[in-house]
Amino acid sequence: MPPSSTPLVNGDKAGRKEQILAAAAELFARHGFHGVGIDDIGAAVGISGPALYRHFRSKDAMLGEMLGSISRYLLDGGKARAQGTPDEVLGELVRFHVDFALEHPALITVQERNLANLTDADRKQVRALQRQYVEVWVDAIRAAVPEVGETHARSAAHAVFGLINSTPHNRYLPDGELAELLRLLAMGALRAAR
Repeated sequence: MPPSSTPLVNGDKAGRKEQILAAAAELFARHGFHGVGIDDIGAAVGISGPALYRHFRSKDAMLGEMLGSISRYLLDGGKARAQGTPDEVLGELVRFHVDFALEHPALITVQERNLANLTDADRKQVRALQRQYVEVWVDAIRAAVPEVGETHARSAAHAVFGLINSTPHNRYLPDGELAELLRLLAMGALRAAR
């Protein structure tokens, strides 16, 4: 399992910082990064906007930590599930990503919409972590479906991320039913990647 049970504070004790990041994620998902001010985030957690500077040097730094933490959480979670038979590993990766998407739709939305709003250094770090996470999937797909080449496995992983990450826009079923449907569709798509 990952060292932290939360995708927002990886390795640190969850607390005020996590509350701020969670509130910011909800606001960024709803109004966009540029549509949210420091005062809005502060009000959402019951402190003044300037008090946020005790925790983050800027709104940009907050977004960088948020997207970096999400990416580290996914990578750590993916690596932690890379043990077992090839079918078990692939099934666990799908389950992990589906659970993440259903439990954190705001984070999925922020991640999908705000990569361009990161500083260059943060963008490079997040992209590197995301590439490593994709490689965990590529290895798992190729082990479970040996006839799939590396390029097809990479494309299949990205396609399945798109399917699973659509959950903020697809809440027609109760979470349990949606999770099961997403797992079945994702596994079917991966098996069809031959």
